[in-house]
This record gives sequence, structure tokens and C-alpha cells, in this order.
Amino acid sequence: MSTLIEYLQFPFVQKALIVGVLIALCSSLLGVTLVLKRFSFIGDGLSHVAFGAMAVASVMNLTHKMILVMPVTILCAVVLLAAGNRRKLRGDSAIAMISVSAMALGYLIMNLFSKSANLTGDVCSTLFGSAQFLTLTDSDVVICIAVSVIVVILFIVFYNRIFAVTFDEAFAKTSGTRTSLYNILIAVIIATVIVLAMNLVGSLLISALVIFPALSAMRLFKSFFKVTVCSAILSVTITLIGMLVSILLGTPVGATIVVSDLVVYGAFAILGKCVSH
Repeated sequence: MSTLIEYLQFPFVQKALIVGVLIALCSSLLGVTLVLKRFSFIGDGLSHVAFGAMAVASVMNLTHKMILVMPVTILCAVVLLAAGNRRKLRGDSAIAMISVSAMALGYLIMNLFSKSANLTGDVCSTLFGSAQFLTLTDSDVVICIAVSVIVVILFIVFYNRIFAVTFDEAFAKTSGTRTSLYNILIAVIIATVIVLAMNLVGSLLISALVIFPALSAMRLFKSFFKVTVCSAILSVTITLIGMLVSILLGTPVGATIVVSDLVVYGAFAILGKCVSH
């Protein structure tokens, strides 16, 4: 405990914890929607797209890589959600096709044009989370706080519409709801969260951050509101604990958080069975 208190006094640890908690909160809000809409793997697909865009941005020597990564990821998110309603290219097929292509293209570009002396290290950091997450600047924290506030406000304001689109999109459309508009809103929010979370857990582990808390909450609760609230609480708590454990033991941040999510899911699965009986 004394070691932990000592670590918490460092500003870089405080910044990392603040950003980590905010990313976890934003990730959990739409996790329930993505699970119920059968788009659990969209986080994985978009993270691969972001990886490809990041590789291109690195080769182009862009000072602010988000200028390229963010719009590309958002565009692909809109395309993926739109494809989910088409018979010729179902959502899971579109996700698999785009994610694999983007990752392969990104890795190929990094190999052909990268000037880095440690290409393998750069790739591993992007895929599994980077230690640079502990060296966040004040501007990084401000941007994350601003984006998180916007995401939470949008979710609260459009909660009823998101609920309707999640459970019965066809009925919502016939009742006058502009379902395509809210699908785009969902796509933009999840793409933004994915890009923000890449440094925290890495592009290969982002799906766990989005999906695991929702799946755990569904083991105990049935209503959309209760599952969403429980998912948010779990996500923030697990991420905070995972980051603290990672700092104390020197383990990879992303992997530690995901393993913590897995343990909690197992506990909730057992508890859910006990409650049902």
C-alpha cells in the first residue's frame, strides 16, 4: 500500500489513471448496444483500421497522427454499421474483410517505408498497448476529458433513441426515428473511443475493453438501463484496478486490464447462475 501511495503522487501516474478511467467509461456505454446489435467485433475491426491509418501517418511523418487516424476510423465505422443491414455483405463479413486488409496493409507499409530502428517494438506497442501511455502530456489529458464529456452527453441526450435503434431498428424506423442518423452517431462515438483507447490496451485488445463489461453485466441484469450502468461501473473499476496492478508489478497495461476483465466475467457468470437458481 505504501508503494502504491508513493506511485500515486507522481503526476504522470495521475494523468494515466484519469485518461484510463475516462476511456473505460466511454467504452462501456456503447458496449451493450454493440453486443445486442451483434456487432461485438466492431471494436476489433476498427482497431485494425486505426492501426493501418497509424502506419500511414507514421510514414508520412505527420506531427499529429490523429488528423489522419480519426477520420479514417470514423469513416470505416459508418461503413461497417451500414453494411450490417445489407444482405450481400453482412456485418461480420465486412468487419473481417476490412480489419484484416487494414492490418495487413499497415504492417506492409511499416516494413517498406518505416525509418524506425525498432520496427518490431513499434508494432508490438501498437498492437498490445504502449508504455508511452504513462507519459501523457497535459494536452492529451485535456483532449481526452473533452472527448469523454462529449461522448457521455451525447449518450445521455440520445439515450432513448439509441435504446430504440438497439432493440428494434425496423420498428423505430417505422415510428419516425431516423435510424440511419443514430447508427452514424453510434459509429462516430465508438470510432472515437477506439482511437483514444489504442495507447491504453493496444489495437488487438480493444474489443475486450468494449465488450467484457457489457457481457458481465448481462449475467446479472436484464434491463438495458441496469446493464448499461453496471457495465460502466465495472469497466471503470476494472480498468483502474488493472492499471494499478500493472504499475505495481510492471506488467503490460493492456494485457493486465483484459485479464482482469476475464476474471470478473467468470465471477459474474458464476454469480448469475447462482442467482437464477
